[in-house]
Amino acid sequence: MKNTAIKSDWHKTVVLNVVGLTPSLLGEHMPFLSRWASQGKVSSIKPVLPAVTCSVQATYLTGESPDRHGIVGNGWYFQDECEVKFWRQSNQLVQAPKIWETAKLIAPNFTCANLFWWYNMYSTADISVTPKPMYPADGRKIPDIYTQPANLRSQLQNRLGTFPLFEFWGPKTSIRSSAWIAQSAKIVEELHNPTLTLIYIPHLDYCLQRLGTDQKANATDLKQVDEICQDLIQFYCARGAQVIVLSEYGITPVSRPVSLNRVLREYGYLTVREELGRELLDAGASIAFAVADHQIAHIYVNDKDKISLVRQLLENVPGVELVLGEKEKAAYHLNHPRAGDLVTVAASNAWFTYYYWLEEKKAPDFARTVDIHRKPGYDPAELFIDPAIRFPALKVASLLLKKQFGFRTLLDIIPLDASLVKGSHGRIPSSPDVSPLVITHQTNLLPSSTLQATDIRDMILSHLCSYHAVPQLLPNR
Repeated sequence: MKNTAIKSDWHKTVVLNVVGLTPSLLGEHMPFLSRWASQGKVSSIKPVLPAVTCSVQATYLTGESPDRHGIVGNGWYFQDECEVKFWRQSNQLVQAPKIWETAKLIAPNFTCANLFWWYNMYSTADISVTPKPMYPADGRKIPDIYTQPANLRSQLQNRLGTFPLFEFWGPKTSIRSSAWIAQSAKIVEELHNPTLTLIYIPHLDYCLQRLGTDQKANATDLKQVDEICQDLIQFYCARGAQVIVLSEYGITPVSRPVSLNRVLREYGYLTVREELGRELLDAGASIAFAVADHQIAHIYVNDKDKISLVRQLLENVPGVELVLGEKEKAAYHLNHPRAGDLVTVAASNAWFTYYYWLEEKKAPDFARTVDIHRKPGYDPAELFIDPAIRFPALKVASLLLKKQFGFRTLLDIIPLDASLVKGSHGRIPSSPDVSPLVITHQTNLLPSSTLQATDIRDMILSHLCSYHAVPQLLPNR
């Protein structure tokens, strides 16, 4: 399609990604959003599998499923390197055109600001803001951000202070990080006036994983998120923008952690390497191992002759509901080379840990720290301080003091007790009430009560464009 083929007048649009929001949470603790939703239209979204942050966001922004855009989870096994890697940041990993690239084919005057959605480095979006800590050689982790244009980094942090990284993820998670993102969005709007603004509001997601889905337990957090949404919606509406509120997935109450790597190890499929008395997963030397990602786990089988035996073993593990082979992966649009040879789906009350050690004393040193890049799987226990620590504030203060004086030390305060986790996600939800949602006041642009996740790109484009034939004019393939 040539740039001159279609001429469009843009309608300024803002997308608030309120992670974890479902119809069941709209109520007394979220009065503004509930009222705002009642004045528009709400549709549920049927997410892709896996219903996890990176996969869902890539689907929303490309209109493609994981078998085409390649984001099969928050992390996967990089087979050429024999390493598991989570939370990579390069936008080059997304193997399909993004919404801003599609929009610029319609009219080159389109601009997009991507604020904290994932894979936000080195993209073709006009404005980008994303977490990018500094890691000096002395072992410190210093909060910082990456921005495009580069000078936006200092503009934001001079006005708002340093991005509160340690309240964005970890046991200190608080509303401050989402509030910082919201305020940064308003500054970006004033400085750049983008056509499309994508804003990530993650706080609710973490509360629901830590506390479960009980509304009373999360009442304060629900109200805080509601207030942020009210401030942003009123700000953007005053500037003539259309606002879309959506979410990526709903949180499921869980009470059964399942450690597939321990099962695989007990049957001789998983190999570890001992270093300084501690054990590291040796993925390249293993016959099979699991990359755990909430309620989904990718099973990589290096000896392909053992796939059927591994599948039979996993199908009999309590807490495993489905094991997907090649045929089943294709049915779920998950048959991409990055995906596991097998993919397991947890029962509704279960989730998968990455744990592979059989004795706690041999757990790797990073297991008791917040270390999202070193762990070969997602670890929601990072949301907690180990309850066995008698005086956690004193321990944290002493460790931080040592770091301040230049000592290399571990902030080893994270528990190894997976039973603390009360909420998870990743499965296809059981009903619309606990599914992700989309809310808009442009009611004619939500054609049905349920949308596929792959419909979201075109739904956003329909808000942006002055015509309503986006799917015909802009085919996904």
